[in-house]
Amino acid sequence: MQTGDWAVLLVAAAAAGWVDAVVGGGGLIILPTLFLVAPGIAPQTALGTNKLAALAGTATAVLTFARKVPMQWAVLIPGAVIAAITAACGAAAVSLIDRDLFIPLIMVVLVGVAVFVTLRPSVGLTMATHPPTRRKVILVVALASGLIGLYDGLLGPGTGTFLIISFATLLGTEFVRAAAMAKVINCGSNVGALVFLGSTGHVLWGLGAAMAVANVAGALVGSRMALAKGAGFVRVVLLVVVVVMVIRLGWQQFG
Repeated sequence: MQTGDWAVLLVAAAAAGWVDAVVGGGGLIILPTLFLVAPGIAPQTALGTNKLAALAGTATAVLTFARKVPMQWAVLIPGAVIAAITAACGAAAVSLIDRDLFIPLIMVVLVGVAVFVTLRPSVGLTMATHPPTRRKVILVVALASGLIGLYDGLLGPGTGTFLIISFATLLGTEFVRAAAMAKVINCGSNVGALVFLGSTGHVLWGLGAAMAVANVAGALVGSRMALAKGAGFVRVVLLVVVVVMVIRLGWQQFG
């Protein structure tokens, strides 16, 4: 690759880190950019290289959020382990999935998310009046980690967004705390997918490491902005990212 190609990828990685830290969806920035700069790259290699960069940024966001947001580590760490296992299974099953059917399904879900958040403006802006029981928290985190972790290994874009919506709607968690929880689970799914893809030779380690540095910079800025500006800011960014994801996936599928 030329110097200009490296510059484009590093800028994309930084932007993806910012988006991922706030609401998720950074894969929709990095993956298309990788295919643009390196048209011959295998899809699994693009996904694996993206996971290396994303893991660094997600871990940075976790550390930043953890300094300010109370974290239920006893629930979230097992959730991250579940996500790692299911994401590895998803990465292993990539070749078995008919993406021509899978992508439209994800688009429908994203549109539903956008409509729900728009029609329910109070969701994610305040904590629930009656906090959920510990049993409910464990159940929601375990199910979300397993199902969305599997999706992250299979396809990926919007993993953080789906996690945030799950925690905000099912647990009554405000968006900033939901984003902090989502980053822990997303860390696990990134590790699982990266381990599998790396072990099968589908990671460009040098490029991924450089993109990881840029992703960390973006994640630091994004997580600090989310903490400073609050749930209202996260809600707006979430809606914008969801709309962009639907348009991007629609163009990929039907354009």
